[in-house]
Amino acid sequence: METTVKVRSQGNKISLVTLSQSAAGKLKERPLAGDMPPEEGGKPSEQLQDLELVRRSQAEDTEAFGQLITKYRTKICAMVCGMVSNEHDARDLAQEAFLKAWQSIGRFQGRSSFYTWLYRIAINVTICSLRQKSSLEERELNDDIPSSLPGPGVNCQRLEIRERLDSALAKLSPEHRAVVLLKELEGLQYHEIAEVLNLSIGTVMSRLFYARKHLQSLLRPTYSQM
Repeated sequence: METTVKVRSQGNKISLVTLSQSAAGKLKERPLAGDMPPEEGGKPSEQLQDLELVRRSQAEDTEAFGQLITKYRTKICAMVCGMVSNEHDARDLAQEAFLKAWQSIGRFQGRSSFYTWLYRIAINVTICSLRQKSSLEERELNDDIPSSLPGPGVNCQRLEIRERLDSALAKLSPEHRAVVLLKELEGLQYHEIAEVLNLSIGTVMSRLFYARKHLQSLLRPTYSQM
């Protein structure tokens, strides 16, 4: 059953209401590499539909904004869950990102797609949250993050390697983890990552280089035993 989200606004109090069955189970659905739309990614008709919904949202049409959130909620929640490895925390952070988007919708100027803009807000909210976690090193990434692991015939070895991979990823800084996920999970190009994170391409390349180097160092003992 598809989840529908409605925005309820009462004065300065804003909340997002789920009208149908919770989408918690959908958090484990990973977005495909082609799902992330830099401007050339989505169909023109979809872009126009989003822009019309944005225009109505900027006129304080909460139903229009609810349609936008319903459209992208699963993808945003999946990305956040990949960052924080906890579905409850992911839903809370996604909710915070959606509320920030509603409060900032008047400043959206259409220089990027709505989804890229929303994605950037969600990434920033998540990174800020991770920075505040004193036990960041102990956190593990969601088991659904894809990786180059052995086939199902070696489940024990696969589980051990995945645990070590998750542990290594959790030791990256939030900024480095973000570029790794956007590159390896979402399949974005350097300029697309720069767009989402509001960074220069050079900074993206630098962060990805050092993140990969750190991961290789952390995982070298694991793969030397294979």
